[in-house]
Amino acid sequence: MAKLPDEIITIIFIQRQIVEGVNEAAATESMIFEQFGETEATLPVLEQLQNVRERLIGPYSRLSALLPRITDMLNLLYKTVEQAQAAHNASVASVREAKIDFDLS
Repeated sequence: MAKLPDEIITIIFIQRQIVEGVNEAAATESMIFEQFGETEATLPVLEQLQNVRERLIGPYSRLSALLPRITDMLNLLYKTVEQAQAAHNASVASVREAKIDFDLS
């Protein structure tokens, strides 16, 4: 298996943090609701926790959609760099060989 680039690992780590944040906000919201119900005092906090979840879900969804594309682009980039390096090495060898064949410096 190929080593994942640091950028991909960072994205995965951030996604995990986001999921943990969503879960923590949901669990806290649930505990407050179960213990205290929906009252004048708890309603603003319950709404705030719901907003926390919604703010986290947006970036998570975008990262989830982008991650496969980024991975594909990085793979394409690595292959292209490898091909470019191979083509360059072959061209250097061909030029060197032509100079040797015709005794050029």
